[in-house]
Amino acid sequence: MTSQPTQTQKTAGSAGPAPGGHGLQAGLKNRHLSMIAIGGVIGAGLFVGSSSGIATAGPGILLSYALVGTLVVLVMRMLGEMSAANPTSGSFSAHADRALGRWAGFSIGWLYWFFWVVVLAVEATAGAVILEGWIPAVPQWGWALIVMVVLTATNLVSVGSYGEFEFWFAGIKVVAIAAFIIIGGLAVFGLLPGVDSDQAGLSNLTEHGGFLPNGAGAILTGVLLVVFSFMGSEIATLAAGESENPQQAVTKATNSIIWRVAVFYLGSIFVVVALLPWDSKAIAKDGSYVAALDSLGIPHAGQIMNFIVLTSVLSCLNSGLYTASRMTFSLGQRGDAPKAFGRTTGNGVPRTAILASVVFGFVAVFFNYAYPDSVFLFLVNSSGAVALFVWLVICFSQLRMRKIIQRESPEKLVVKMWLYPYLTWATAALIVFVLGYMLTDTEHDGRKTVLLSLLVAALVLVTAFVKEKVGRGRAAGVEVAASAEPRDEVKTG
Repeated sequence: MTSQPTQTQKTAGSAGPAPGGHGLQAGLKNRHLSMIAIGGVIGAGLFVGSSSGIATAGPGILLSYALVGTLVVLVMRMLGEMSAANPTSGSFSAHADRALGRWAGFSIGWLYWFFWVVVLAVEATAGAVILEGWIPAVPQWGWALIVMVVLTATNLVSVGSYGEFEFWFAGIKVVAIAAFIIIGGLAVFGLLPGVDSDQAGLSNLTEHGGFLPNGAGAILTGVLLVVFSFMGSEIATLAAGESENPQQAVTKATNSIIWRVAVFYLGSIFVVVALLPWDSKAIAKDGSYVAALDSLGIPHAGQIMNFIVLTSVLSCLNSGLYTASRMTFSLGQRGDAPKAFGRTTGNGVPRTAILASVVFGFVAVFFNYAYPDSVFLFLVNSSGAVALFVWLVICFSQLRMRKIIQRESPEKLVVKMWLYPYLTWATAALIVFVLGYMLTDTEHDGRKTVLLSLLVAALVLVTAFVKEKVGRGRAAGVEVAASAEPRDEVKTG
């Protein structure tokens, strides 16, 4: 099914001219890209979902985060190699289109879009819960509506307004988590006065049942609980297509992923499990980060963390809307979505792609309120494993794209995957292993998530193959009609 790349495919989704507008424009500044790259890897899931991982694996959750973090670093290295050579708003979908075939780019592009529009509903609801707690006069659905409308408006204005909002949202997250690591680290090593030295310390990593109180198998279960909190690290490669120097932006984001994962994920989780015993009732009751802040004697810890989580939610919502719209824009340019999705306004905004994504997001929000335990639960579970599908497709795309880049423009290989192709194959094998292990997990809905995600992926794949077959049939029909058309003889004299 792999098709020969055409010139259109090579440039599809880039910030070039598009019908009905002037194409995507380089409206993102270097500071925007830097903060998007740093903040993109810090999701609300880190603050909200880490407590369940700690309860499952104990201090060993550090190994779970390290394992998934290593996976993300390797996948981002592959994506960085391809995106630095060919920066495009379609990112891995456009690369899969060229390396594996139109069916691959179509399928993974629409699955990724589906993931993010469901995330819009999840994050809008999470933000609404916090805001309703502060101002109960406005109902929860009202806050969800307000949040969605405001961020839709910022995305519709220009890519620069998205970048500016994301710069401040991500900036708050980065400053907050950096301060938490520094203050918590001082407390762990007994350098912060007023902290109970009997409770905080490195001994929490080995006492209370040991480093792996629930056995080594809990590490893999922890992987299942934390893997989805890393989704979003690839956003920088999509956004790079609208920056002044895409190649430089992708290279910088790729090279910095190691320290971003090490500091923000491993660093902050280390502080949490060292400040408090992993089986502390406070972690289970209040959440890991709130409990850690409380242990430091910081007043109003819960409200402080609510503010940080809210900024993370708004950041994720903002980026999710941007990412979903740019993916459908790229699909529209490649003929894998309605042509209107591939058009832009005069200031380079893919308005139709944004509005289509928002509409589905609003529908999902409605389902969350009307049918939370049926329709919405299906949407969440059926999009849950998409992150792993995306990473797997990136692996297989990079195996083919390296050869294409080396043959056509080797000077563009400014970022290279380490130990190619062996480490690429090892990464793909690890992803398949995680998916397989999820099928054995019934306690945390791992099996349901994979099976429902595979069902949706199968439907998209069937659509891709049918579309490609119909397209070939039409092309053949046009050729036959053209060859059978009678031609007027040229008369002379």
